[in-house]
Amino acid sequence: MSDEQVQTPPGTQTRRALLAGAGAVGAAVVLSACGSDDDTDGGPAPTSGGPGATGAGDAEGGNRDSSAPLARTADIPVGGGAVYASKGVVITQPEAGTFKGFDPICTHQGCPVSNVDGGTINCTCHNSKFSITDGSVKQGPATKPLAAKEIKVDGDQINLA
Repeated sequence: MSDEQVQTPPGTQTRRALLAGAGAVGAAVVLSACGSDDDTDGGPAPTSGGPGATGAGDAEGGNRDSSAPLARTADIPVGGGAVYASKGVVITQPEAGTFKGFDPICTHQGCPVSNVDGGTINCTCHNSKFSITDGSVKQGPATKPLAAKEIKVDGDQINLA
């Protein structure tokens, strides 16, 4: 062994191994921060409301139990709506008692829409805006409307049809 090489005793960590391990732990912490924020009770977590409300939608990978309601009618404000990304639907209430469902994926480049605000369903990837009434494009770059999703209202519960 030369004078420049240092033998590490068995069972001890080298500085390089220690730093690599610390980097891996740091990366895991950062990635876990990007993980799911699913509701523990499995209920919907609307993050968007009526005019003036904002939100980024509920966490991806949430509870897709088809027997559980998507939302309650009281969760959807008149003139607004909520994005349920993990449930695969945006629910709006353009006028009192009228509920509409739309696909939560923007028709421009496939980004998930992020919120319902000011009477439109908004995609913040490229600022496309869609009507809460019929999903039509109100502002591009999208050129195609959001696809309608069939929903049904049973009492105060909203489900996919």
